[in-house]
Amino acid sequence: MRVRLVTAAVALSVALGGTVLVAPAAQAAAHRPSAVVAKAAAAGFNVGGIWTLHQSNSANATLSVTQDGQGELTGVARTGSATTGTIEGFVDGSYLSFVIAWSDGSRGRYIGSRGADGRLSGVSTDLAHPSSQATWYTTWTF
Repeated sequence: MRVRLVTAAVALSVALGGTVLVAPAAQAAAHRPSAVVAKAAAAGFNVGGIWTLHQSNSANATLSVTQDGQGELTGVARTGSATTGTIEGFVDGSYLSFVIAWSDGSRGRYIGSRGADGRLSGVSTDLAHPSSQATWYTTWTF
């Protein structure tokens, strides 16, 4: 995400006729892009709230998500009444990525985007077993 935002900032600066000095990769990775660039990228949509993530493997989850002004996501996920997980991720333009760390020790990465209809959809991957994947979508619009 940070590389994409820095790339977007450089492109914007060049488009506006500005001069850009590129920092070494190690320095660039250590610094967060300006809040203006981050807010512009995150302003596309807000996934904050309570919504259900429907998966092709029938392992649906209810998420309670908070999104800050820079697009950072936090929250909790629940499947059924006993399994819970914590959410950490980000929104970048029309894309989002988050990881759910489940109480049973498993971790799932969810990558997706907001479609023209306002719904989210994407692919989830079990981080311990990368070949274990499922598609996911929401019926809620954002």
